[in-house]
Amino acid sequence: MLSCSLVHPWTTHQGLPESIIAAACARSGQRVLHVDSKNYYGGNWASFSFSGLLSWIKENQQNTDISDECEDWRKLILENEEVISLSKKDKTIQHVEDFCFGDQDSAENVEEAGALLKLPAFGASDADRVAQESEKECTPVENTLAEVESQEPEKATGTEPASTVEGNDPEITSESESSHDAALGESTPETGSAPSESSAQGPKKITYAQIVREGRRFNIDLVSKLLYSRGLLIDLLIKSNVSRYAEFKNATRILAFQEGKVEQVPCSRADVFNSRQLTMVEKRMLMKFLTFCLDYEQHPEEYQDYENSTFAQFLRTRKLTPSLQHFILHSIAMVSETDCSTLEGLQATKKFLQCLGRYGNTPFLFPLYGQGEIPQCFCRLCAVFGGIYCLRHSVQCLVVDKESERCKAIVDHFGQRISANYFIVEDSYLSESTCTNVCYRRISRAVLITDQSVLNTDAEQQVSILTVPPEDVGKPAVCIIELCSSTMTCMKETYLVHLTCPSTKTAREDLEPVVQKLFDLNEEKETENEELEKPRVLWAVYFNMRDSSGVEKKSYDGLPSNVYVCSGPDSALGNDCAVKQAETIFHKMFPAEEFCPPPPNPEDIIYDEDEIAPEESGFSNSPETKPESSTEESNSGDSTAVKKEDNEE
Repeated sequence: MLSCSLVHPWTTHQGLPESIIAAACARSGQRVLHVDSKNYYGGNWASFSFSGLLSWIKENQQNTDISDECEDWRKLILENEEVISLSKKDKTIQHVEDFCFGDQDSAENVEEAGALLKLPAFGASDADRVAQESEKECTPVENTLAEVESQEPEKATGTEPASTVEGNDPEITSESESSHDAALGESTPETGSAPSESSAQGPKKITYAQIVREGRRFNIDLVSKLLYSRGLLIDLLIKSNVSRYAEFKNATRILAFQEGKVEQVPCSRADVFNSRQLTMVEKRMLMKFLTFCLDYEQHPEEYQDYENSTFAQFLRTRKLTPSLQHFILHSIAMVSETDCSTLEGLQATKKFLQCLGRYGNTPFLFPLYGQGEIPQCFCRLCAVFGGIYCLRHSVQCLVVDKESERCKAIVDHFGQRISANYFIVEDSYLSESTCTNVCYRRISRAVLITDQSVLNTDAEQQVSILTVPPEDVGKPAVCIIELCSSTMTCMKETYLVHLTCPSTKTAREDLEPVVQKLFDLNEEKETENEELEKPRVLWAVYFNMRDSSGVEKKSYDGLPSNVYVCSGPDSALGNDCAVKQAETIFHKMFPAEEFCPPPPNPEDIIYDEDEIAPEESGFSNSPETKPESSTEESNSGDSTAVKKEDNEE
């Protein structure tokens, strides 16, 4: 049970913005209490094993209220205080529908391999989490962001660091190179993906019983995102040294869906000139336009007449073929055909190009074991610097002083009153009365487990991103991220496919037409020609998620000035919104403090006279102290490690 002491910042939920804020506060010397009513880290940013996701689905389909464990908490409220009640029901997830396209009865008596005894709470239980963490333990590497390519998916899930996995190095582009070179320069082709051993035999039939048995091989994200290699989150991971807690893999290819076919999009100079899809004239046209986009600000005369036009209309004036316009609009800029202005399209294209070549042949990285690892990494940093974490710990209300109109405490479900100076609350915790004037958007999500890739090649282990344009004008495009087993998110011989788009209807209504275009929903394959077969869907889930990004604080009714609201995931591909929000809230609380500064080097720590230096005692409590061999080990391995900015310059 927590002692009722002064805690400086207090946060609920372990979503990405809250976790970053908690880490930044703890790093600056503040005392942080981080509580969550759920029994897993991440909130709507979490990753689940297959059995954990089934429990999450069941919980959200039932959508039961949380009963009060203590009914006497109102006795703790003084006469000069008032309360702001918090929501007891999570209403951020709706319209959850799951489907099994195999024999579900065959898995009734199948037990999950390696599973521990389950705790009574739903979701990814602590027992599962502890077991999964033990599988994922790997040697931290000093001054590296991650192991970008894990080249040998045949190995076990995580008993060895990626730095020891065999494979071939792609070349790393130096930070000191110009943006033109980074974006359009020659890139060493990805050679890390192992050739398909089963390509001659065709994909094996995977049963539902196998999925259940290998359920702990899955790490299924509730929100599907990638990290831009020059995005705000990568910069923050490097600056704060949180990068040592995670590993990453390159997104290996960008795909396009055109005229009913899926094809690969050339991105770098090497890809463009090696492409067989484009004629020589198209290659020159594409390179000329991409070169212009890199420094479009220097040539305003080229676009200023089209500033009030859409980016799609601007592309039609650039003498580009329809195929090139499609590639640029949907696979490079990845913007709406009807809603994106010319300037927004040029900015998106430039961002894509600037991210090329930093860590690989595409602009994107994906965290091994799923997006849910990123909030946990920042939670770990917070805990290292003294932050306290309490799961399965719900909060009844905020206590507000009537005179100062500032929040001064919370009352938890045990009837404890805990004081603090600042309060960070995730939007889902606020009651309906507080959110009366808030207008939310929604995200349509689908997660599929399939038996093969949407675009089969000799290289089996691919991480792909595909944008499917809408058939009807005004409808949103659907972003698809396909993950292979070497990302540690699914079992061997399966793929994990995430579909995301802004909601217009229920998730199933929005996304099922795209699923039917690209995948086979029949249990048995009927196509005789194997080359024309679509990937078979083994299992699927659809759900709608609340998008509270962009909601201003003044939209919430009656919140005190020292209560800050964090939004849930947005529909964008990157994580810039969460990082910007976290930094803004941190500087409002502590304007004089640096946001997530680098941790001190062990040799720079000054000990009191009565303390024994770790070097003398042989023990060290400093989390930054790492064996020198770590960096050497990472460099001796064949997979690519991403270096810190300081090492690149």
